[in-house]
Amino acid sequence: MNSLLEEAIEAWEGTRDGVIAEVDNIPEKQFDFRPAKESRSPLELALHIMDVSLMRAGELPREDTNLLRAPWPELLAMYNKPIKGLKTKRQVVAALRSTVRDGAKAFRDAGEMHMLQLITRFDRKRGTRLAWFHHGIAHEDYHRGQLAIYQRLMGIKPALTRMIEGG
Repeated sequence: MNSLLEEAIEAWEGTRDGVIAEVDNIPEKQFDFRPAKESRSPLELALHIMDVSLMRAGELPREDTNLLRAPWPELLAMYNKPIKGLKTKRQVVAALRSTVRDGAKAFRDAGEMHMLQLITRFDRKRGTRLAWFHHGIAHEDYHRGQLAIYQRLMGIKPALTRMIEGG
């Protein structure tokens, strides 16, 4: 039987595989598509997903986890150096793979007991690191859904739909 931490990591890896499939399904020439002027492009969504996951994988394993240590943009900037300047589909897909791999290692190294300890969340409520990890998985799935909708708007069949249909 898997541990709670291993189950969470497996869920994250599965979600990230789905994000990668959707990003990979979008032609690079459409990486700047926006359904509305204030919306993120597929490239920006992929970078945002990694931005948040790098922060999560950097902050939650720390002994002194503090999601309020800096304003949100500054907190993200503390961890996002590995993805700065990525622009091509190949770079982004490779970084989506490496950041989940490196993040999973950081969580495993921290250990399940560490991940079950309480922290103060962004909303100033208390919760476990593991619960916040699950929040991050949901965050990635939310943006995966956006990528699927973007593809529909571009006339592309999303990767998950293709998989379900056996194509």
